[in-house]
Order: sequence, then structure tokens, then C-alpha cells
Amino acid sequence: MSWGTELWDQYDNLAIHTSKGIEFLDKYANFIRDRLAIETEYAAKLRRLAKNYQPKKKEEDDNEFTSHQAFRNVLKEINDLAGQREVVAESLQLQIIQGITLLSKTLREERKKCLSNGTYLQQNLSSQLSALERAKRNYEKAYRDSEKAVDNYKKADMDLNLSRAEVERYKNIMTAKIQQSDDAKNEYANQLQKTNNLQQQHYNELLPEVFNRLQELDEKRTRGIREFIIGAADVESSVAPIIARCLEGMVKAGESINEKEDSYKVIERYQSGFTPPTDIPFEDLSKQDPESSQESHYNNVQSSHLTVKGTISANRIKKRVGIFNIFGSNKNSLTADGQKEDFSDLPPNQRRKKLQAKIAELQQKIAQETAARDGLMKMKVVYEANSSLGNPMTVEGQLNESEHKLEKLKIDLKKYQGYLERANQIPMASNSPQANRNNLHNGHRVSRHSNGSTEDNNEDGDDQPDDGGSLSSSASPESGLGTSHTSLPGSGQGSAHDNAMGEDAYYETEMELLQPLGTCRALYPFEATSEGSIPMNEGEVLQVIEIDQGDGWTRVRRLNNTNGWDEGFVPTSYIECTLYA
Repeated sequence: MSWGTELWDQYDNLAIHTSKGIEFLDKYANFIRDRLAIETEYAAKLRRLAKNYQPKKKEEDDNEFTSHQAFRNVLKEINDLAGQREVVAESLQLQIIQGITLLSKTLREERKKCLSNGTYLQQNLSSQLSALERAKRNYEKAYRDSEKAVDNYKKADMDLNLSRAEVERYKNIMTAKIQQSDDAKNEYANQLQKTNNLQQQHYNELLPEVFNRLQELDEKRTRGIREFIIGAADVESSVAPIIARCLEGMVKAGESINEKEDSYKVIERYQSGFTPPTDIPFEDLSKQDPESSQESHYNNVQSSHLTVKGTISANRIKKRVGIFNIFGSNKNSLTADGQKEDFSDLPPNQRRKKLQAKIAELQQKIAQETAARDGLMKMKVVYEANSSLGNPMTVEGQLNESEHKLEKLKIDLKKYQGYLERANQIPMASNSPQANRNNLHNGHRVSRHSNGSTEDNNEDGDDQPDDGGSLSSSASPESGLGTSHTSLPGSGQGSAHDNAMGEDAYYETEMELLQPLGTCRALYPFEATSEGSIPMNEGEVLQVIEIDQGDGWTRVRRLNNTNGWDEGFVPTSYIECTLYA
């Protein structure tokens, strides 16, 4: 079915219909434009959201927690999601909007041509019909005049009073009028035939061709809308797999959160290495002087304050220095965050971690500066070999500056390595876990007198450890020794002097009597690079004989077919422990 045959008389309605169709196409184009603007705005707001919630510099320390890492991954996926919305907007602009604009322009131009052609055909037919109407009116007038002339002639011929000349005149008029009527009749017949031929051609050929062309244009518009709707859906479906992967990444980020690991990292961050203060001994005032009682009470209170300071409130306590740094010692300058340069104001474990991080940072800077210096030296050699490439003296200043920076970094590295070495060599305080372990002898604490003092032969009691101090050593593997939280071998309690004299015998028997606390499996291979540590292979199972005391090392041993038992320290983060109940 075609418009040319079925709608031959609906020229005006077809013109209105095709106009409304193009307006509907423009309406769909506006819909896509509004959606494009929404997609663009949505993508921009997503990017702004991800940017606003990026972790700040002051929050970098919290990035080690799995929940924070998962949130950072979620922000990354949100950013990628925003990118996909931008891809949707760009594809809608390039594939849909431009296509609709081009189709709409083409349809308007073709419709205008068709309507112009149809208007010309309508005007041509109307002019032919007007000519036919005129020819018909002329024929009707000539026919009435001829009939009137015939009647006049008949009357004149029958009238005996008229002369022959008068009758002849009426006869001539009649003959002329009849001839005019015949001529008008012939002209009318010719015009009628011409009009009928044109009308038949108009309604059967010319106008149907115009209507069929309008039908093609309207179908092209309809087909275009179908393709554009499907294309918009294809644009959305093309990014759907990537959006699905973004959502999968968010799910994986959520599943990566490990509350136990975060709890362990909280312990690792804030663990001071100290133990809670021991019970305050009973002070019999009748057997000691008041001054020693007050001093003992003050020491206990001070010890408790040190423990709290080293854990919970360490980040909130600020050091009070002399006014304008004039009074008091400035031997240890403060860093930007208010800590001492050697971090001596931190608890032992935190101090060692800070120093190790600082050393790693300096080593990285030295490696970068060394690479830059080597590059400058190669450039200088090239310039010296071929002066046309450049002047070697221009590189000399940069080379000297690089050497100066490198020397300064090496000095700082040596300084912080010294800080770390001294931190590892400093004996633990009496309220530290290492000292508390060393205060155990035969499973009991060293006896105290009624005045609260220990059996200590040191006359100078300023910074000397008590009776367990002779066994105290650094908790790092370099010492090659470690104290166990299990009971120490021996018989009964003895003085500090007896304990020191029997130190060698104690360590000889300790290896034989220590019972394993559990087992551990190596998560990563470890090469022993320092004294007191032992190597291990990935997946190897060892016995745990001393758990981590806050220094990052665990004491383990393995069965050696040749030498009996191999014992030493391994990094706690390299193993997975399973302790006995």
C-alpha cells in the first residue's frame, strides 16, 4: 500500500503529518541532549565525590588498615564508574545526537522539495481547470447567442413587413453566431480533453510520485528513530561489562576487609613494649622511714604514667620546652610533628619502627640521588667527548650540587643508623616486657624487702636495671639471645650476684628445657642476614619457643639432622603462628 494510490486526495493532511514527524524527531533529539547533560553532570559529581573523600595527608598513617584500603579501592572504582558515564555521554553525542541532527536536516530539505513539487502540480491542475471553466462559459454564451440569432431570423423571415435586405441581414447574423458557437464548442471540447488528460496524469502519475516520496521520507524518519533508540541502548550496554567489573571491584574491596588484621595493626601501631604496672607492694610503715615510703610510692605512680603515655595518649602529649628554646637543652631538635629527631620520646617499639622507616626513606632518597648523579656524570663524559653536544662545565655545577646532597643524605643515614643501633642496645626499663621477663627466676619474681626495694648490689641506682638486668639483652636478632616467658631453669631464689655467675650455665640448660609454645608456617622465604636469626623457606613448619614481645621478631627452632636443633629469630610478619591451647 502506498500513499500515492490510497491517499491521492489527502495532500494537506500528508503535509501536516510529515511536519509533525520531523518535530517528533527533534523532540527525541532534545531528550537525548537532556540525558547527555545528566550523564555528564553525574560523571562530574562522581569524580568530585571521589576527590573530596580521598584520604588527606594527615590520614596517611591510617591507610594501612584494610577498611581504609577497601575504601580507597571503592573510590577508585567510583572514579572508573564516572569515566564510564563520560563514555556514555560522549557516545550519545557522537553517535546519536549528530545522527539525528543530520537526518532531521535531510528530511526537512527533501520534504520541502516534495511539497514544492506538489504545490506546482496542484497549481498547474488548477490553471487547467480554470481554462476549462472559461472555455465552457464561452461555449455556453456562444450557444445562447446562436439560438437567439436563429429565433430572430425565423421571426424576420415570417414577418412580411420586413424587406428582403433586412431578412438577409438577420440570416447573416444567424450564420455568424452559429459559427461562433461551433468554434466555442470545439475550443471547449479541446480544453476538456486537455484538462482530462492532465488531471488523469496528475492523479495517476505526478501526485502519487510526490506522495510516495513523502512516504519514503516518513519511513526513513521512523526507521531512524528505531535505530537511534537501539543505538542509545547499545551505548549503555557497551559499558555495562566495565560497570559490572567496577561493582565487582567494590565487592572485592568490601570482602578484603579483615577485622582481625586491623586489630593486629592497631596493636602493632600503639604497642609500647611495656607491661602494665605490677601490684603495689605493701609498705609496712613501722619498718621503714617515711622518706623511703614516699619515694617508693612516687616511683610506682611515675611508672604507671609512663605506661599510659607510651600507648594511649602518646599522640596527644606535647613536649614543653624552654621559653623560645633558650632555656633547656636543644640537643635533640624536634621534627615537624613535635617529636624528637631520634624519636627518643616514643616507646621502644614505636621508636624502632620510626627509625627503621626513616632509614628506609633515606636509603630510597640516596638511591634516587645516586641515579641522578650517575646520569649527570654520563652526560658530562658525552659532552667532553663531543663538545658540539654541550659544554661540560654546565653540568659541573649540577654534579657538585648532587654530590653535596648525596653526602648530606649519607650523613643523615649514618646518624639514624646510629640512633637505631643505640635503640637496640639500650636495656629495657624495669616496666618493659623484656625486663619483666628477666625479673623471673625459677618461675618466681625476685624477692623484695619490706621497704619495697629489691636485693640489688648496685649502690648507684640511677639508671641501672634491677637484679634481672644482668640477663637483659636487646630484643633484636643481632643479640643472638632471647628470654622466654616460660619459667627459667634453676633451683630456688638467689641473689643477683649468684644469677650473674650462673648465666652461662643457664643458657646451656635453657635450650634443653624450653617447651614449644606452638607451631608456625613460613609465609615467605627469609634469608638470615644478621646474627641470631635463622633462614627459612616458604611453607616450612617450625616450632615457636618464644612469641613476639613487641619488637617484630619471633623465636623459633627446627630439627637439624646433623647438629640437633637450629634456633633463632625470624620476622613475625613472615610467619603464621598456631599456638597450643
